[in-house]
Amino acid sequence: MTTSATVRKSIGDGSWKPRIAIAGFQHETNTFSPIPATLDDFIREDSWPGLTRGEDIFRVFENANIPIGGFIARAASRCELIPVLWASAEPSNVVDDEAFEAVSGQIIDGFARALPLDGIFLDLHGAMVTESFEDGEGEFLRRVRHRIGSGVPIVSSLDFHANLTRQMIEHADIFTIFRTYPHLDMAETGGRAATLLLEAIEERLPVRASFRKLPFLAPLQAQCTDSQPLNSIFKLLQDKPSLRSCASDIALGFHLADIADCGPCAVAFGFEQEKAEDEARRLEAALLSAEGEIRSEMLPPREAARIARRKARPGKPVVLADVQDNSGAGATSDTTGLLSALAEENVDGAVLGALCDPQSVELAHEAGIGAEIRIELGGKLGGADNASFDGRFRVIALSDGNFEFCGKMMDGFTARIGPTAALELLDYSAGVIIVATSQRIQCLDRAVFKHLGIEPSEYSVVAVKSSVHFRADFESLASEIVLVEAPGGSPCRLDAIEYIKLRPGVRLL
Repeated sequence: MTTSATVRKSIGDGSWKPRIAIAGFQHETNTFSPIPATLDDFIREDSWPGLTRGEDIFRVFENANIPIGGFIARAASRCELIPVLWASAEPSNVVDDEAFEAVSGQIIDGFARALPLDGIFLDLHGAMVTESFEDGEGEFLRRVRHRIGSGVPIVSSLDFHANLTRQMIEHADIFTIFRTYPHLDMAETGGRAATLLLEAIEERLPVRASFRKLPFLAPLQAQCTDSQPLNSIFKLLQDKPSLRSCASDIALGFHLADIADCGPCAVAFGFEQEKAEDEARRLEAALLSAEGEIRSEMLPPREAARIARRKARPGKPVVLADVQDNSGAGATSDTTGLLSALAEENVDGAVLGALCDPQSVELAHEAGIGAEIRIELGGKLGGADNASFDGRFRVIALSDGNFEFCGKMMDGFTARIGPTAALELLDYSAGVIIVATSQRIQCLDRAVFKHLGIEPSEYSVVAVKSSVHFRADFESLASEIVLVEAPGGSPCRLDAIEYIKLRPGVRLL
């Protein structure tokens, strides 16, 4: 069977359009999380779309800030695009074998049916671990390459937190990686992938790669690209990369995947091996020189609450980031350490979101708006160390959990997270309102509050369960941001994490 269509004329003259199959399979695996990743998690909708097939991919991802949307926008007029399947699941523990085999198998079968092809685009994350494969994306790419053959170029977008591996480099031709954290350039990253894939198809030259793994790990809360030293380092990357000169990117790695290849890397791609090697070494040197500056301070919950109580004022709130209970990094999003601190320190005018507790939300919906309920809020997952908050609450708002995001990062997406409730804490002199949800959602967008009629800017304190993404939509309203070291399933103090599989000699920042 022929695996690549015959190139007869230039793409640019409009007389020939290459056939490119597109698909996506995303999961960020926190091997310390108590929550598994099953096939149902990839099928259902949450803060991201559910499993999407065929032509629906065009409808669902049109104008959305996500790599496959950016790829479509850049390539649609110049290519014949064959959409296959896109699926993702909220970060959690390892992807079970049923889910991995089902999703990867459907994508690969779709590629095979689409042959002959001139190229493939994959919207991947880069930090997937499965029950059977430590390097989930590497194994997936190996299978894709085996099925479609060596003559079809493969380009993949990756998340900023990808744990890139040599197996991934071996089986794909080009990677483009997010350059911002918060991830405001997801669609742009897919657009770069389209530009480079079309260049590779038209030039018909082998793409050379250079891959440099860095010997350190950095925690998520220290990886914000709006701050130094990372802001300066990412400015070293080309605005308009080309394989003729060189195309390069950096991944900061996902420190919660206990695998040998966990950690940052620099990659470069081009038609000339020497140029790729020089570029990768340049970026590697920049990262190594900045290693000692990649840090951030976290404060204990009660100290953070005291700061908030002292400095808070309506209209310019103090934002408290519960960085270690971030569902976007695989945490349970149901810990109560920060909530307890706000109550015990009598913090008034505070709102906290989003705490996942489907049982309490169900009771709130049964009771109705205005009702007082006594519940054990949160603490349902994560073992004995994750205590519930026992108290009385007044139900002040209810929602079905379907709402449009309003911030730049999630532009174009609709959340479908099941019933939600706004609960006012009673029994304390503190004035705290909690947004409780039926499914986990990282509080990275004001719409998490606004869909319940809560305007964050009107409060004195806004507490968010997020590591960095919250900055995209909350930093502009904050008088101050305080990172809180409350217990949670996305730990950010690396020397407290019990790594087993991490390669020897890796430094923990």
